Amino acid sequence: MNFKELVKNKLVRFILTSFFLFVSWFFLYDIWLHPAKFADTFIINIIVQNSDWLLKAMGFATIPTDLHGASMRTVGIDGSHGVWIGDPCNGLSLFALFTGFVLAYPGPVKSKLWFIPLGILTIHILNVLRVTALAMIQNFSPDSLEFNHTYTFTIVVYSYVFYLWYLWSNKLSDVKT
Repeated sequence: MNFKELVKNKLVRFILTSFFLFVSWFFLYDIWLHPAKFADTFIINIIVQNSDWLLKAMGFATIPTDLHGASMRTVGIDGSHGVWIGDPCNGLSLFALFTGFVLAYPGPVKSKLWFIPLGILTIHILNVLRVTALAMIQNFSPDSLEFNHTYTFTIVVYSYVFYLWYLWSNKLSDVKT
């Protein structure tokens, strides 16, 4: 099998495209986005604001999320330590992973144009719910925070992303297998 035939294979093309997108994201993020901090900070500020709003909507008094005009990365219930949101927890890498899969997998561009933003939005909402739940766990059961952060919510969030991939590849991509 020569190179042209190999590249025509849908699986090989998907793997090569995915690899290219992953490497591109890695360099884009590590060389430009992460050192510049603006993307991470922007998303973390939104998560803090949304989680703080959700906690208040549930009737909790929250710790201040704005200190002398500078946004903090901590959100929580007043009287607790709250939870600090690091760059790896803001969901940006999951957005890229999800987007890369949908872009690499065959399907109509028109469908990708609505599915990718909707997927990113729902991943973000799930992440806000995760941070809100972790803030509640920190307040009510701080000893179980590390376990839930490391295992429970990692499984929930990645399972959801896999579900979105399943939905795209089996229901929305219009690719006949």
